[in-house]
Amino acid sequence: MDAHPLSFASLDFDQTPFLVIWEVTQACALACQHCRAEAEEKRHPDELTLAEGKDLLAQVKAMGTPVCVLSGGDPLKRPDLNDLVRYGHQLGLRMATIPAATTELTRAKLVALKEAGLAQVAFSLDGSTATLHDAFRQTPGTFDRTLQAIEWAHALQLPVQINTTFTQCNYHDVDDIIALVKTLEIVFWEVFSLVPVGRGKLLPPMTAEQHEALFIKLYELSRDVSFLVKVTEAPHYRRYVLQQRAHEGGPASTGPASQSAIPAQLSREMSTADSLGAGAKGINSGKGFCFVSHVGEVFGSGFFSLSVGNVRNTPLALLYRDSALFRALRDARQLKGRCGLCEYADICGGSRARAYATTGDYQAEDPACLYQPNPSRPL
Repeated sequence: MDAHPLSFASLDFDQTPFLVIWEVTQACALACQHCRAEAEEKRHPDELTLAEGKDLLAQVKAMGTPVCVLSGGDPLKRPDLNDLVRYGHQLGLRMATIPAATTELTRAKLVALKEAGLAQVAFSLDGSTATLHDAFRQTPGTFDRTLQAIEWAHALQLPVQINTTFTQCNYHDVDDIIALVKTLEIVFWEVFSLVPVGRGKLLPPMTAEQHEALFIKLYELSRDVSFLVKVTEAPHYRRYVLQQRAHEGGPASTGPASQSAIPAQLSREMSTADSLGAGAKGINSGKGFCFVSHVGEVFGSGFFSLSVGNVRNTPLALLYRDSALFRALRDARQLKGRCGLCEYADICGGSRARAYATTGDYQAEDPACLYQPNPSRPL
């Protein structure tokens, strides 16, 4: 697939998100403990249709957005998933999806998705063993199915991303998960910090101290592996990386990943290793990123529960560019507490989703960060 002419660095996040995630369905056979969507077995009757989905993808392309991820629920619950991937690919979008590890996930379906133009596939691993992972997913067999699907994807030369959500419940497993991920020949590891929404309200999120300890491990890992590491809903990892680089005396090498070309890499620009150079800017809710629900509602992210409207009534570009909420989310001057004082506000900004979920104020400081800012310190 030809690369989109606009790079991460050249995008104006006031006008164009780098990434749009469309939740094509909330249907899923799993019952994951952390599921923000509280997914159910059956599809919602009011899901965006195939025609509406194609129109949405065309709008994403028209905005100049290079990357679109079809998420769920379980995207494989939609029989027209291949049609959506094919249409997005034909438009020139880089398409990815995140199938659930159920009996719906077969080698034949991965073959069909690749033939339709899928650029990257993501699977979830939230434990280093079947016992730990299957308990998190509340469905036996998901760990083994995931490892099997990874093997199928490798055989098809379909780049693999692993998604992992950390809470206090599986924080003890961090080292073993890292050891496992290192063996899987992936191109991208996306580490999620739990935001207490959906079923995740019942889980204890990591403490600020646990985040800092995790950042140490992730930074060391990023300098030692060929895959890329990104942290979602813990944007203060960007602050940690910049602090380490300053301590090391400058923009030190970030290891093999910064020097090796990864075929068909979908999200290279979103890794901290590659995006914290000169003129760095950070993706956050409504800033370089937006989320479209299965029924067309538009949110800053899948974890940020304030809608700015529906694509059935208003063009996506208008909602992203002109909604008062998204404008406020992109304005670091409106942040409060330590986030408002922080010299890293523009490239971090804290998790707006966590701030809203925990305080009811989306501009409040992120409680998962322990950093005490020094506004007078230049970056």
